[in-house]
Amino acid sequence: MTTVLIADDQPLQRFGFRMLLESQDDMTVVGEAANGAEAVRMTAELHPDVVLMDVRMPGLDGIEATRRIIAAGHRTRILILTTFDLDEYAYAGLRAGASGFLVKDAQPEELLSGIRAVATGDAVVAPGLTRRLLDAYAHHLPAGTAADDPLDASEGSPDSRLASLTDREREILMVMGRGWTNTEIAERLHLAESTVKTHVGRILAKTASRDRVQAVILAYDTKLVKPS
Repeated sequence: MTTVLIADDQPLQRFGFRMLLESQDDMTVVGEAANGAEAVRMTAELHPDVVLMDVRMPGLDGIEATRRIIAAGHRTRILILTTFDLDEYAYAGLRAGASGFLVKDAQPEELLSGIRAVATGDAVVAPGLTRRLLDAYAHHLPAGTAADDPLDASEGSPDSRLASLTDREREILMVMGRGWTNTEIAERLHLAESTVKTHVGRILAKTASRDRVQAVILAYDTKLVKPS
C-alpha cells in the first residue's frame, strides 16, 4: 500500500486528488496539508511514501517545503504538481530534491502511474516533460563545457561525484540525461534491460542520488549533458 500526503492550498483540488487516490486498491491518503509548513510537519508525523506537493501555497511554498523534507532525511518521495509543464518552479523543486513533477491537468492515469513510479524510485515521471524542463532551465547553471557527444564515455566532467563511475556507467548516465528510458537504452546500446537496470542502480548508489531524476540533474550540473 502506497501512502500519500496531499499538499495543496485549494480544498477542491485536495478533494479531487483524494477521491482519485482512494479509488485505488494500492493507495491510501494519510493526510492533507493546506500549505508548505503543514506539509513539512505532517510528513515528519505520518511518514508518507509520497507527498503530492503543490508549488504555489501561502506562507511556506512547495519548493522550500520540499527542501526541508529532504534535508530532514525522510525517505518520503516528493511529486511536484505544477500549473504549466515548463514552470521554473518545477525545476527548482527537482533541484530541491523532488523525485518528479506532473502538470495539474494530467490525465488521472498519468497521476496514478506517476505516484507509483515515484514511490518505487524506478523511473523519471513524464520523462519527455522532464527533459524539456531541464533543457529550458539548464542555461541558468554555472557556465562550463559539456561533453559534445553523449555517447562518448571518454568525454565528460571531471567532477568528483562522477569519479567512481565506470565508462559504461558514465555513458548510461549521459543518455539518462537525454531522457532515454531503460528500454531505449537497452535497445540502442545493445544491452539486456536487466543489465541496464543494474547499471542504473549502481549509478544511483555511487552518486548518492535519491532516484533517477536526481541522477539526471547531476548529469546537467556536472556538464555531462548539455541542453539541446
